[in-house]
Amino acid sequence: MTPDEIVLLARKADLWITSDERWAAVVRFARLVEAAEREACAQVCEEIKGVKLQGYEFAAAIRARGEK
Repeated sequence: MTPDEIVLLARKADLWITSDERWAAVVRFARLVEAAEREACAQVCEEIKGVKLQGYEFAAAIRARGEK
């Protein structure tokens, strides 16, 4: 997600900040949330029963999204 997309979502949530420094903090926070959600999704994939190998492949693909 780009910083502009994060700002747009923050504004949709009625979060209005005028300081660039504060917006930078919002973007950092959003990055942490994204990383936590990716890891949670990857863990779910690893726990899929019956498709163990594919589950690990899915988990690796999800984790790789954070490296873009």
